[in-house]
Amino acid sequence: MGFVIAVDGPAASGKGTLSKRIAAHYGFAHLDTGLLYRAVARLLLDKNRPLDDEKAAQAAAFALELAYMDESRLRGAEMGEAASRVSIIPAVRAALLDRQREFAAQAPGAVLDGRDIGTVICPDADVKLFVTASAEERARRRHRELESRGAAPAYESVLADIRARDARDAGRSSAPLRQAEDAVLLDTTTLGIEEALAAALAVVDKVRGASSLP
Repeated sequence: MGFVIAVDGPAASGKGTLSKRIAAHYGFAHLDTGLLYRAVARLLLDKNRPLDDEKAAQAAAFALELAYMDESRLRGAEMGEAASRVSIIPAVRAALLDRQREFAAQAPGAVLDGRDIGTVICPDADVKLFVTASAEERARRRHRELESRGAAPAYESVLADIRARDARDAGRSSAPLRQAEDAVLLDTTTLGIEEALAAALAVVDKVRGASSLP
């Protein structure tokens, strides 16, 4: 089994960008587990099935092909909201559990980001990071991202969506969003990506260095 880095945090905290940079730095595989739930939601929407149809959602999760997810169809506020609704279904989370763990087991290492990586998917991860930022800053980031894609939602609407997703993620019965007891908190409210990356790499290097000692 390789070196596993678990990166958790709420929406728009910067964990996805940070995780990609960490994986590239060490030559590890990277999985944005949020895309799995977006893909399940996309399959349901394509088949005109309700997002709260538990049996259909579970079937979609089992049928999901990780290698063939079309990321261009999974981004955007609409799919983020849909994924948040699908992710509260315990049967969907259970269906995707082993597949995420199999991904994490590959050598030389893997970086997985999501909301329950350090607490449920990889509780024995070598490094756990909990990346967060204020709701207002996360809303500003998401607003800029949506504007760059040609969408122009009101900032207040984006902020309301961020807060609603936070409440839904933290309040779900199955694998709620929370910081693992042994995770290192990384607040990126006032940090740029390079500063956040440097802080994260320092944490990982410390663990990697310690593990190599006799």
